[in-house]
Amino acid sequence: MSTSTEVQQDTRFFGHPRGLANLFGVELWERFSYYGMLGILALYLYRTAAEGGLGLPQEDALGIVGAYGGLVYLFAVAGAWVADRLLGSERTLFYSAVLIMIGHISLAVLPGFAGVGVGLACVAVGSGGLKANATAIVGTLYAEGDERRDAGFTIFYMGVNLGAFVGPLLTGWAQQDVGFHLGFGLAAIGMALGLVQYTLGRKNLGERAKVVPDPLPASRRLLAVGVALVLIAAVLVLLLTGVVNPGNLADVVVWVVGVISVVYFVIILVSRKITADERSRVFSFIPMWIASAVFFSLYQQQFTVVTVYADQRLNRDLFGWQMPVSWVNSVNPVFIIVFAPVLAALWTKLGERQPSTPMKFVIGTVLMGVAFLLFLPMVGSGKNASPLLALVGILFVFTMAELCLSPVGLSLSTKLAPAAFPTQMVALNFLSVSFGTAMSGKLAEYYSVDDEAPYFGTVGGVAVAVGVLLFLGIPFIRKLMKGVH
Repeated sequence: MSTSTEVQQDTRFFGHPRGLANLFGVELWERFSYYGMLGILALYLYRTAAEGGLGLPQEDALGIVGAYGGLVYLFAVAGAWVADRLLGSERTLFYSAVLIMIGHISLAVLPGFAGVGVGLACVAVGSGGLKANATAIVGTLYAEGDERRDAGFTIFYMGVNLGAFVGPLLTGWAQQDVGFHLGFGLAAIGMALGLVQYTLGRKNLGERAKVVPDPLPASRRLLAVGVALVLIAAVLVLLLTGVVNPGNLADVVVWVVGVISVVYFVIILVSRKITADERSRVFSFIPMWIASAVFFSLYQQQFTVVTVYADQRLNRDLFGWQMPVSWVNSVNPVFIIVFAPVLAALWTKLGERQPSTPMKFVIGTVLMGVAFLLFLPMVGSGKNASPLLALVGILFVFTMAELCLSPVGLSLSTKLAPAAFPTQMVALNFLSVSFGTAMSGKLAEYYSVDDEAPYFGTVGGVAVAVGVLLFLGIPFIRKLMKGVH
């Protein structure tokens, strides 16, 4: 068995530890299955039975997709807690990957709403657990001060985007030419491949990945299991009695995540474990949290409104061949792969002259609003008449907005975190993404292809306005940040 020292000195994967190849592979296949499934999920929910779908009202279908995405990020917080207190990152990741595979198999094999319920529940919990821990394990492969660390994370994120690019291409093709269940089946096969290669290479991850950083005392484990079982039972009762249903699922997730976020902020701010400067920094994170939530409310509509737009408004004819709807979801990963290194190099070159983190949040939020306003010139062009190139251009703006805000959000939460609450601040960052993603489903319920202008104008305008307000508040926010750039 490898020791952590041996792993950190390992150069068997292009100069990096062999374990990086394993994590690159499992993340590639997980993103392949996740985005592959997400690319066809809304279509499966709202298309008619004659078209192979479940025939839900469009607004309910989009609400489910947004709520599901919000739950993934909520479970990322839970996955981090399980790794920190119970199992360690490596085992949590393994069990999460198994759950994801079960979820995709359920979607592919179980008919109707049974497949959707079991499948989405398993994938949401599993993806949350994997998302929270894969990145953490990459960090354990390198010793403190190892200059290969940044390059290692870059390679890892290339796996993320490669999977996100290929997934919608293959599942979209399968769905269009054969049917939805083959599309979901391909997602299951992809996750199975990821799980097999991960299992074969687990020994290359070293001992640090298996450490439980803050073990829950044995006396409290039974209580934790009991609470989990009570929560699961409560959720099942709410679902089976119809209190929570497809029509209000997005609302429920938005409220749950919102309340949890407020509770987190209050617990940190009233704690006696933090200093006055730390409390000030936590206050400075509140407007950024709001901006992040607004940003993701629009950005995550790639899988709700943009999917409907591609299905019903976009001209997908390519030289006589009809492009699958979900292929539009492969545009963003290509732009990320190309432009993430460019923007990273630009920030490095600018050094201290680069925009402050609040300013990057402003740019990201405003650009996201502008992206929605760019739909307005195509309003009224007719059924499947909007040019493909125009949507590609809009998705380019999506990507530029993402690269300004998303990568710095996690970094900012660690910089502003009080010494006593580092994990909770990272959880708050995930919760802003969770809230925004659930809102992307809630907002999408108001979208209609027959009356687009009010929707795109309002949603885009509000995001721009939030960005402007954040810009005006930068001097105050910078003062609260107490020296953090």
